[in-house]
Amino acid sequence: MVARQTEKAGDGARTAMAMREKLARKIAAYAQSPGANPTCIPGLVLYRRTKPTACFLATYEPSVTVFAQGRKRVNLGGHIYLCDASSFLLSSIDVPAESQIVEASEQAPLLSMFLQLDMPMVREVIGREELPEPETSTHARGIAVGETTAGLLDACTRLIGLLGTPEDVPFLGHLIQREIVYRILRTPQGERLRAIATTGDLSHRTARAIAWLRANFAKPLRLEELAEVARMGVSTLHHQFRALTAMSPLQYQKRLRLQTARQRMLMDGLDATSAAYEVGYESISQFSREYSRFFGQPPIRDIKALRDAKVVPIRAVPEFMYPNSRVVRGGFFLRKKPLGDDGSGV
Repeated sequence: MVARQTEKAGDGARTAMAMREKLARKIAAYAQSPGANPTCIPGLVLYRRTKPTACFLATYEPSVTVFAQGRKRVNLGGHIYLCDASSFLLSSIDVPAESQIVEASEQAPLLSMFLQLDMPMVREVIGREELPEPETSTHARGIAVGETTAGLLDACTRLIGLLGTPEDVPFLGHLIQREIVYRILRTPQGERLRAIATTGDLSHRTARAIAWLRANFAKPLRLEELAEVARMGVSTLHHQFRALTAMSPLQYQKRLRLQTARQRMLMDGLDATSAAYEVGYESISQFSREYSRFFGQPPIRDIKALRDAKVVPIRAVPEFMYPNSRVVRGGFFLRKKPLGDDGSGV
């Protein structure tokens, strides 16, 4: 009996390994340029990274990233998540984290697929009575890393395969994406996605507060008002917010303000004073102090350095990458080569 179970487990592992190799070949075929490779399938982006990076800050939106080759490290509030060819990264809310590509080369690039989650579709799948309950998990953060199953790998491979027959995408794309959502919900990490998508759950209500804060970050933050949006007490909201994002609502707002101010100064030519007022600061000196603390130098010097480095904006990729990286900063990619020779993203 034990021997039969061991043999069955070995067969499952070999099947998953073969599926990973097949997925890697598919991604490599359609992601021939370093960085982000958008596709004709809405929400699907394929990535090829050919070298390790320094640590950078990234904001993850509700999505799943399936890795087929290479390694990446993600740090959320001191919790380290390692992603490799056997992993998928699930982000159930908009959450900032520190990220780093740790294993990638020209010969063996990091290959991954990013799929934005359609939350109405997630709720529809969850609403099916026949959907089995997921395995239990104590994970509370807004992101989670799980082991890819053969079923998930097969669905991802078939979704990418549709790129070879674009006329099939409108008819089969949503069906395969529903299957991917189903496969994720069957994993232990799927419990976090289920909680975020379920109306009435504390995580779902906290996600509403996060969405409201992202839309209103320039306004003065009143925790009582934010708690009312989430329909919970202030202390409960504070606890749930920190559990999901690893930061307080005030810290989250500050990060959004500084990131937006930097983008407005660099891309739209605003001066520091105008940018500070636009994102909600009332004190220019406070803005300058917090900007310097977050980005490492005062606004004027920082923007000059970015412009001297020939910054190109990245508006299409799902991650905003900023300080602590020589490659990407503040949602802008620092290119020293012509467009298309390098890239950013997962």
